[in-house]
Amino acid sequence: MAKNLDILSGGAAQGLVARVQAAFEQQHGVRIAGTFGAVGMMKDKLVAGAPCDLLILSDALIRGLVAEGRADATTVRALGGVKTGVALKQGRSAVTIRDVDDLKALLQSAPAIYFPDPLKATAGIHFMKVLHALGLAGDAARLRTYPNGAMAMAALAQAPEADAVGSTQVTEILITQGVQLTGLLPAPHDLTTVYTAAVAKGAREPELARALIAALSAPEAAQVRRECGFD
Repeated sequence: MAKNLDILSGGAAQGLVARVQAAFEQQHGVRIAGTFGAVGMMKDKLVAGAPCDLLILSDALIRGLVAEGRADATTVRALGGVKTGVALKQGRSAVTIRDVDDLKALLQSAPAIYFPDPLKATAGIHFMKVLHALGLAGDAARLRTYPNGAMAMAALAQAPEADAVGSTQVTEILITQGVQLTGLLPAPHDLTTVYTAAVAKGAREPELARALIAALSAPEAAQVRRECGFD
């Protein structure tokens, strides 16, 4: 019977894990059981006692978990930075976002704006700050929030509003059918989040977790990481 390798991960890494999963499972005789979502929610699950061998979260959260004795400092490995992007429904003409004025005009024209949890998700927390900075946070009727970026983008793909707009990590936009990346959040509202992997303290399969970290971060996987939206 195959062993389970339990992962708690930010949604930004879901596409990357999926790309290496089949080969890794076959090589190591293991089944990867991944839970992906808002990084804050994944931390809450870990603290609540959810089974976990491998963590893939924002670098800041991983460092905090190391300090709390919940992650093994010797296994910490950065996978790369992920930018925060702007998404449109598939088939809509691309909109160029050169500066803040372009971004504000696009968001002002959108009948609905889809993005992840503004309290637990890295991109959602940041994007809500952007909306406040642009004076657009008060129009609650247009804001559509979801537990994580993948769910927000899936909802955007099915949105009844043809001109709806979304924002989340580029990685989550790229893996969602029905949406397209039209640009990145421009300065000074741009955001790049470094995602980092570490073996959880008390992991049942620490060696397999180490092996998966090595596979995800290996130089040979650099092209795959880029294709998935990692810098």
